[in-house]
Amino acid sequence: MELYGLIGAKLTHSYSKKYFTAKFAAEGLNAAYELFPLEKIDDLPGLLKDHPQLKGLNVTIPYKQSVFRFLDKVSSTAMMIGAVNTIRIDNKSGKTILTGYNTDAEGFQLTLDNMINGSRDRRVLILGNGGSAKAVKYVLRKKGIVYRSVSRKCLKADQLTYSMITPSIMDKYKIIINTTPVGMYPGIANAPDIPYELITPQHLLIDLIYNPEETLFLQRGREMGAATANGMTMFIQQAEAAWKIWKQKT
Repeated sequence: MELYGLIGAKLTHSYSKKYFTAKFAAEGLNAAYELFPLEKIDDLPGLLKDHPQLKGLNVTIPYKQSVFRFLDKVSSTAMMIGAVNTIRIDNKSGKTILTGYNTDAEGFQLTLDNMINGSRDRRVLILGNGGSAKAVKYVLRKKGIVYRSVSRKCLKADQLTYSMITPSIMDKYKIIINTTPVGMYPGIANAPDIPYELITPQHLLIDLIYNPEETLFLQRGREMGAATANGMTMFIQQAEAAWKIWKQKT
């Protein structure tokens, strides 16, 4: 039986096992998908040794960047993004070869294309600066969309902290994308610290979180009249893209 799985620090929020288990059953495949929470990314070699039947892994918070040092190859897209969320595992001549890819960008692009229109102001605030944020920035750069990053600390001159989000910033940037885990199950009572009272019907809020279906971030935006989208489309698209990578012939 072929084995696939997800690595990350905390995986109770994930639908990946449910999604792939249903997919494998529907397609009559002799395959399984498991969740592999890792206390640290250094535990990855041990996981691979304990499960030699592994053919592919998805990667989630907080290892999308730190996993690079364990990879033998990285796709050009993942290299440009600076984050990996999919690993293909090949065994050749007794050696295990790990190749990293990024399918988050493909998933986010579909979400954005479904929501954005020509009349909407195409300037973006990105909440967070982790691996998922890197995929979002990659897509926005490809589309020529101006963005600014918001994080708890100013790591770069062009970044904002949450306390720096003024009324003029909210008026200028009409698309707000949450790439952080704030509001994700089980912490559903939390939301990124932005001035929700300044959100208008001209705003669009996108949350990369899909569990819960509507985060507090999206709920508060909807209550102010904003259009909203969660991360389910992105989740499905990146999962299907990962499956294509795992099954392609070398």
